[in-house]
Amino acid sequence: MADKPRLSYKARRRWALVLLLIGMPLYIVIAVTILNLLNRPPVVVELLVYAVLGIAWALPFKFVFRGIGQADPDQPPEE
Repeated sequence: MADKPRLSYKARRRWALVLLLIGMPLYIVIAVTILNLLNRPPVVVELLVYAVLGIAWALPFKFVFRGIGQADPDQPPEE
């Protein structure tokens, strides 16, 4: 079985930025719209739904965000 092609560090940083600046706000608008269409459930249920959705959006993209805050592993070490 062939290995999956891995994204480079720079590509992962760019995709993380796109997901945070475009994907997350779009996801928030969709989640709020859907909850408003359901005639706003009680506050506790609404808070629980937002908490679950706040975690769930990032799970498929975990590989993109892993190691983004670290130094570029492909870069030669500075002296």
